[in-house]
Order: sequence, then structure tokens, then C-alpha cells
Amino acid sequence: MRVAVISDDGVNISQHLGRAPYAVVFAIEGGKVIAREERHKPGHHTFAAHSPELSPGERHGYDAGAEVRHDEIAQSIADCQVVIAGRMGWGVYESLKARNIEPIATDVKEIDKAVELYLTGKLSHLKERLD
Repeated sequence: MRVAVISDDGVNISQHLGRAPYAVVFAIEGGKVIAREERHKPGHHTFAAHSPELSPGERHGYDAGAEVRHDEIAQSIADCQVVIAGRMGWGVYESLKARNIEPIATDVKEIDKAVELYLTGKLSHLKERLD
């Protein structure tokens, strides 16, 4: 299995999936990390247009063109079964789930700690961190 952790620096978890330039991908076998690689991923830093301002109560990631952006992000981690980020919009959350990638929003800061918690079944998914 593969677990992607979204990052700005390769050490800490990014606070938003769509804004970060990297996915740190872990290959897992028998409950242990056997490989780690850093991949560039598309996001707000590479898209020509950004999401519009939201009105109170609106959810992020449903604007025109959002699905195309979500598809580009998902392609960079298509071989992963899980993606972990500090925050993400509801649109990309639902888009990843539809692609059988389990999205997890967490308040854990360090990548290695989050993966360790995930592997032991102790990493909580905090839905209140979805925008």
C-alpha cells in the first residue's frame, strides 16, 4: 500500500492539501515503511486560476473547474490508497474518496509521526478541518 502525506517542506504536514507543492509518498509492506519518495504535485501554486472567495456557509472546491484541478492533484497520487493533510476542501475530499483514496485531515504536524500513528490505527480524521 502507499500513503501520501501533503507537505510544503518534506518534513511537516501542510495545512492545506491544495496549496502544498509536494506529496511525500510512503510504500508500506507488512505494517512497516519500506520506501519513501517526494513527489511534486499540482495545486494552487500551479493552477492559473484560484478558487473564488466563498460566501458564509459555502464549501470550498465546488466552483467551475474544480473537478479538473482535483483530477490533476489525484493523478500525482493515483497509486496511493491514503492521503494525509492538515486541511482540505470538501470538494477535493469527496473527489479523492470517489477515486478510492482515503483522505485524512489531521492536526498532527510532523509527517513521520502521522504515518506512525496511521500504521498503528491511532491517526484520527478530523472532519472539522475540512473547509
